[in-house]
Amino acid sequence: MTPQRELSRELQAVRENAGLFQLPERGVLEVLGSDRVRWLDGMISADVKALAVGCGAPGLLLTRQGRIVADLHVLARSDSFWLELEASALAGVSQRLAGYVIADDVALKSRGSELVRLAVEGPRAGERLAAAGADPRGLAPHAWRELALAGAPVTLAAYGFSGLAGFQLFAPADAAEAVSRALLASGIASASRDTLECLRITAGVPWLGRELDETVLPAEARLEAAISTSKGCYTGQEVVTRLRSRGRVGHLLVGLRFESETLPPRGAEISGPAGRIGQLTSRVLCPGEGAIGLGFVRAEAAEPGTSVRVAETTAQIVALPMRPYAHE
Repeated sequence: MTPQRELSRELQAVRENAGLFQLPERGVLEVLGSDRVRWLDGMISADVKALAVGCGAPGLLLTRQGRIVADLHVLARSDSFWLELEASALAGVSQRLAGYVIADDVALKSRGSELVRLAVEGPRAGERLAAAGADPRGLAPHAWRELALAGAPVTLAAYGFSGLAGFQLFAPADAAEAVSRALLASGIASASRDTLECLRITAGVPWLGRELDETVLPAEARLEAAISTSKGCYTGQEVVTRLRSRGRVGHLLVGLRFESETLPPRGAEISGPAGRIGQLTSRVLCPGEGAIGLGFVRAEAAEPGTSVRVAETTAQIVALPMRPYAHE
């Protein structure tokens, strides 16, 4: 775990400038074949058919009951799609998708061992990337382009996980060190996974294996932006459409600000005056913010300002994204 003093320095650097994050926990599944567009469009919630080469979109792989198997980002390439997602979910997602390849010209290939994942995030991320020779100007949200950085072919995509301006880099594994050096030499600060955890919790970004699993509906995790409302059928669409027309869900993702700096365990019960209302999914001790977290509570109890108990700690429900502590 990163010491608080170092974490404070990293957070300031990222929030004022830009930080370089190493993301070994992210992977890439490639979808190939002449039927890939039609087939993948029927598998996930993103409007795959609408993606021109160089474009991208967030999406979800859902169960038939509309619950989340994985969240992912789709990058449309000239002869394939890249699905960027948690590496721990890659094998399971690949196996599940392979079960839907019947008479389709579709092949699935893990690119995990070939590509290294990096992210540059912060208000000056674009400027610093341009200084390193990886100019992102003109990239629409979720779009991508290929460029050369430190003599290596790198894919640069415009999305992030911190709630700040963010760009994702996909570099050849054997060029990872040279690419990282070039980015740091341009004035980007090195930042830890703990710093990203502070930022993504503050921003209310749900994470697979923490907030997201096969018990969670997209609307509960506030992931409506990952669902196209204009495309054709896909796995889980019926449930998603029914919930949208109904206009409400049973539980909602909320921010939590703890009164004590003693962090409750993940999975701890969240309770109100009448008893259990939800569960804690993530928590972190964040310099300048104190102890904060994310969790799901019953929709009727999700009002910001509501006081709750999490294990032995008192907490307050706060809106997402969280405002800076001084302004709460």
